[in-house]
Amino acid sequence: MRAMTSPSPAPTPIRFCFDLISHNAYLAWTQIHALAERHGRRVVPVPVVFGILLKTYGQLGPAEVPAKALWMIRNILRKAARLGVPLNPPAAHPFNPLLALRVASLPMDDATRIRVVDGLFRAVWVDSRDPMDPEVIADVAAAAGLDGAGALRDAQSPEGKERLRALTEGAIAEGVFGVPTMLVDGELFFGFDDFEHLEAFLAGRDLLDRERLAGFLRPRPGYGRKEDPLRALRMRGVPEKG
Repeated sequence: MRAMTSPSPAPTPIRFCFDLISHNAYLAWTQIHALAERHGRRVVPVPVVFGILLKTYGQLGPAEVPAKALWMIRNILRKAARLGVPLNPPAAHPFNPLLALRVASLPMDDATRIRVVDGLFRAVWVDSRDPMDPEVIADVAAAAGLDGAGALRDAQSPEGKERLRALTEGAIAEGVFGVPTMLVDGELFFGFDDFEHLEAFLAGRDLLDRERLAGFLRPRPGYGRKEDPLRALRMRGVPEKG
């Protein structure tokens, strides 16, 4: 009698942490699905509040450093042109993304959530629609198959607000410090420019030398530092990603 074999477990998804305020998150969003499909993975969008990440780690936003902001605009336009991705100036920037992110985090099936996130990114970075206008957000939700008015109502409920807060806090607990961040199989990859390393990792060709990583992570306070800069991560139990 032939022994029964259990089916292989499905590969874990790539969790895509994003905030609509980030043009790099938009660019990464246009490319992450093809990358995931090449490796038999699916993408799970995770809305997070970039402003809370900045506050948590004591960082300035890129747009708050004028020289960096100018470089980033040039850099993102070059990458968009290379990829053939449409990219237009948003109606306003910075903007308050909370309502749109709360709609994106409402309970819904995976396919609908991807349509909602895709529609919101396109509204901001392709169609230059105002992401703070409830009518724009309702239109996107309705086009994705939701009740637009109902989505706005649910997003502004205490439960809707708490859901986005919990997603952001959960991402921080896993070491997320910026957007876009891709989480998969215990590893963290940050930014569109990390895609080549994400792809190598998924293909089993990760270039990270774990022994050398351990050496770099050993405490060695430097000149002017009173403590190991990774100590705060260790105390919170956050894995030290490579």
